[in-house]
Amino acid sequence: MLFLFHPTPIGDLLVAGDGNALSLIGFPQGKGRREPHPDWDEDPSAFAAVRHQLDAYFGGTLRRFDLPLAPRGTEFQLAVWEALTHIPYGETITYSDLAIRIGNPAAVRAVGAANGANPIPIVVPCHRVIGADGSLTGFGGGLDTKRWLLRHEGAAGHGERAEQSELPFSTGRPT
Repeated sequence: MLFLFHPTPIGDLLVAGDGNALSLIGFPQGKGRREPHPDWDEDPSAFAAVRHQLDAYFGGTLRRFDLPLAPRGTEFQLAVWEALTHIPYGETITYSDLAIRIGNPAAVRAVGAANGANPIPIVVPCHRVIGADGSLTGFGGGLDTKRWLLRHEGAAGHGERAEQSELPFSTGRPT
């Protein structure tokens, strides 16, 4: 597995995969904070397309990622993650909506768990899923990061476009 840390307005993201397909994006803080496995190889020149598309997304010029992905999960998780890729930029849906979209309206809690286990956040936009009451429920990068991403996309009800100066946390790589 190859990896690198990529600087973004929300901190240095851990990017990992086999060199062809993206398998993981880890946040610098929150429950989604990830560290590279000791057996992984750091390659700062890897993932050119991923780095370019992340830069374009954070720069406001990319609304839909087009990358080869290789997430690892159960059949149910893969179905949820696939459905996440169809939530339009700047829009939000509820966990209930997502359960309906995968054809299993009674699986709201399981959908929430699968959403929380998404190994490729941002590219697979789990941040666009909110609570039934419009609340920003848990997010691997923390609620401040989720709020920032939704504001960045101009999601209705979540404020104006975010500026870097509004970030309430350090954007540096964790030590």
